[in-house]
Amino acid sequence: MIALTELPAELASPNLFPHSLPTYADIVSDGNEHVIDIHGEPFRLHFDGSLPRSPAVQFPLDRLLPIRVWAVLRLWRAATGGQSGRNPGTLPKSRRDRLVLALRAIDGRAKGATYREIATMLFGPLRVPGRAWKSHDLRDRTIRLVRFGLGMARSGYRRLLTHPRRLRS
Repeated sequence: MIALTELPAELASPNLFPHSLPTYADIVSDGNEHVIDIHGEPFRLHFDGSLPRSPAVQFPLDRLLPIRVWAVLRLWRAATGGQSGRNPGTLPKSRRDRLVLALRAIDGRAKGATYREIATMLFGPLRVPGRAWKSHDLRDRTIRLVRFGLGMARSGYRRLLTHPRRLRS
């Protein structure tokens, strides 16, 4: 979410602002929350009333500042006709894959499956060893996935909705 406000007149220089911000007709809004689309890329904005003529950005100095700056830079790049870049709000594929595996692992555990059965379901029967299961790294990985999934379930699955940086203190 990018918080926009009107730039004070003494700081505004109209020839420095990009003219490709969408018109108010192109904005989907719900109160002060707005979604604009620039070249097929959605951006979430917060502003009162109509889109400021000389927009400025407000940043809280919290631990999400780097993510907020990145989001504003993406907006600026898109508004000036450049490539916006990677969305900092999206999870990397490896993290999404781990979340999916953890959810599938706790589903298996809830149905009474053993760690070996869960590993077979998640990784395929060819990867699960016969005799060396007790010391195999896939067993440890499966146990960690079940623990991670159970931790998510205990917290009401909020980790699925929260950006990873918000979890750090």
